[in-house]
Amino acid sequence: MYENFYGFTAKPFQLNPDPKFFFGSAKHTQALSYLQYGLEQGEGFIVITGPIGTGKTMLAQSLLHRIKDSSIEAVQIVTTKLSPEDLLRAIARKFKMPVEKRSKASLLQAIEQHLLALNSQGKRALLLVDEAQNLPAETVEELRMLSNFQRNNRPLLQSFLLGQEELKPIIQSQGMEQFRQRIIASCHLQPLTTEEIAQYIKHRLELVSEKPLQIFADDCYEFIKQKTLGIPRKINLFVDRVLLYGFLNNKRFLIREDLQAVSEEFAEELSTSQPSQSQVPVSNEATTKIKPSGKTKSTGKNARLVDKRILKSLKKIADYLQESIDHKMSISRDLDRLIEQKVALATERQQSRAEGPKKVIDPVTEQAVIDYAISHPDDGQYKASEALRHDGVDISGSAIRSIWLKHNLENYTKRVKALEEKINNEEIVLNEDQMSILERHTDDGNKRVGM
Repeated sequence: MYENFYGFTAKPFQLNPDPKFFFGSAKHTQALSYLQYGLEQGEGFIVITGPIGTGKTMLAQSLLHRIKDSSIEAVQIVTTKLSPEDLLRAIARKFKMPVEKRSKASLLQAIEQHLLALNSQGKRALLLVDEAQNLPAETVEELRMLSNFQRNNRPLLQSFLLGQEELKPIIQSQGMEQFRQRIIASCHLQPLTTEEIAQYIKHRLELVSEKPLQIFADDCYEFIKQKTLGIPRKINLFVDRVLLYGFLNNKRFLIREDLQAVSEEFAEELSTSQPSQSQVPVSNEATTKIKPSGKTKSTGKNARLVDKRILKSLKKIADYLQESIDHKMSISRDLDRLIEQKVALATERQQSRAEGPKKVIDPVTEQAVIDYAISHPDDGQYKASEALRHDGVDISGSAIRSIWLKHNLENYTKRVKALEEKINNEEIVLNEDQMSILERHTDDGNKRVGM
């Protein structure tokens, strides 16, 4: 929406990872170097960990982009809690092999035959496992067993694991010694420093700008560090909203006060989006399942284990609530944006009418303008006027603007109404087990969810 306003060729702060926007901070450069080193070695595991949103998937996409024309057949799996056999099925599907009604032994044989065929062609296979913290320890061990497929003492399959910090204790647990011995390099990603945030933002702006731009005052980057904690995904979300704020307020240079205004908008949206405890439905069935047993006696060690399980469950609830909050924030932002646009379009249309009577435009010409604008959304009114004249439609740029304002105002009215209905219908629903935990540990849980 704001790309034309700032003169961008594309949106600079999208949430989906795009390899062309890869920024090499100190840690990200180190991690990518380790991945490339692993490829050169052709054996062993590389493990990359980091907090949510620090760019692990971007690393995977960047690596895949760099090797797409090489002799390496690389596949990426984004995992859930896969059993060892489910993992084999996922790998087989990625290698385009049939998996229906096949036993584990049959899957292993098919994968090995595929890897041998690649080797005969002078190629080798690479498996990138994203969100690897979701894998049970026995499934990670299955990956180690797959590395035993060899020819001429060289492994036929190499695996790189990328995951959140919860992956570390899985690898460090008992029974994983053989896997640990095959890790040739590992790296833990860190949030960006204030200096790196400034470089990160300027890097992305340069990639979508035809000429150098200075959009942010120098003291903005420290503020962005405070609000995003240096997490790239949060930086993208926040700066994208700040750029939208500048567009809506006709500001091409933004200062700290502008960022503060956007931060307050975020805080207000969070406070209105997060459900209170009284709004969370708890079924009678869920509450009756929790029955304290007078016979249960725990030692201090067992109590700590139980507490860890409780904290883990509460963390899952917190993550679920945060995802729901983010979803509602996104919808609210869309609604705010459309309302702002609707007001701006209505004001501009009124001003246009106040200027005096205009030349009457016939319906055929009006429809030609609308069709062109829909098929060429990035063209300005004067470029559109030239193109339409070339097609035999004689119309001025200001007349095009007037037609498009009218058309957009009608569409925005419909979309605002649809989004309002969607927000009213959105609900956050927890399953029975999550509600049982939330009810049983309300005080402790509220502290952690609020962190």
